[in-house]
Amino acid sequence: MSSTKKQIGFFEKYLSLWVALCIAVGIAIGNFVGDGIQVLAQLEIYKVNIPVAILIWLMIYPMMLQVDFSSLKDVGKRPKGLVLTLVVNWLIKPFTMAFFAWIFFTKIYAAFITPELAGEYIAGAILLGAAPCTAMVFVWSYLTDGDPNYTLVQVSVNDLIILIAFIPIVGLLLGITNISIPYDTLAASIVVFVVVPLLAGYITHSTLIKRKGKEWFKNQFLPKFKPLSIIALLLTLILLFAFQGHIILMNPLIILFIAIPLVIQTYFIFFITWIGAKKLKLPHNIASPAAMIGASNFFELAVAVAIALFGLQSPAALVTVVGVLVEVPVMLSLVSLANKWKY
Repeated sequence: MSSTKKQIGFFEKYLSLWVALCIAVGIAIGNFVGDGIQVLAQLEIYKVNIPVAILIWLMIYPMMLQVDFSSLKDVGKRPKGLVLTLVVNWLIKPFTMAFFAWIFFTKIYAAFITPELAGEYIAGAILLGAAPCTAMVFVWSYLTDGDPNYTLVQVSVNDLIILIAFIPIVGLLLGITNISIPYDTLAASIVVFVVVPLLAGYITHSTLIKRKGKEWFKNQFLPKFKPLSIIALLLTLILLFAFQGHIILMNPLIILFIAIPLVIQTYFIFFITWIGAKKLKLPHNIASPAAMIGASNFFELAVAVAIALFGLQSPAALVTVVGVLVEVPVMLSLVSLANKWKY
């Protein structure tokens, strides 16, 4: 039996460092270029910024290549783990995220943040909370000895539910917080950033597997897309911080203020799912990925929708980017806990 310790990939391991570097580069570009950056901001179609849309699409498409809808035939096997995942992701997580954001941004931070700003920060948190993890969960599952096939089923089902549940849940929670919701823009975002890459990924996946086989697809084709996804992510972050730089410079503590409720929410959802899994007597290799899916976020989708709804320079978009910043160190700590509590 191999005793080799499982390792996270180099890029994923230091994602928070890359994000921090992107913050610095983006702010520097924003200050150096000044109003010239507004040229990029004006490249829009139906309120969707074209450069950012292309970059985010290039991030999401490689993730959708991993979704295997043929795995859905196994949905009926060991259903308790899947039911737990769906209940946490869609009936608990979006609402606890909205609650923590409301408590912090409208109550605890009331002396530092205006009600208008608080509303947009809450909106960004809601977008994060309504988008369960799609890609990075495969990494977290691997590091905690999760069942890879069962993880694939959980992710595939979640991706299908996003198509149906994301708009109603976001609409409901934003409505409760009295934020105006342009449903046409919200729907267009789901089509552009979920439906189209999901269909493109499915067609590519099924076509290439038929022609070349699963081993070639997994070991040769998919790795070629990883650099593309990484580059697109980094460029998107640089662009966002080029627009957000002046806000951060005026209030450097805002990153910390935003991070606190996001981190609390992540740990809370992990513990809720972990306890639920033990109550249901799920094996560790199913309980662990279930907890990881709920705790982490599909931040690429959240960033895309925040930009489409509120704009590149919005506080909502800033919240979703801070979600990227804190996710990896927090999730690595949860990986450590899951391995320590392995049963």
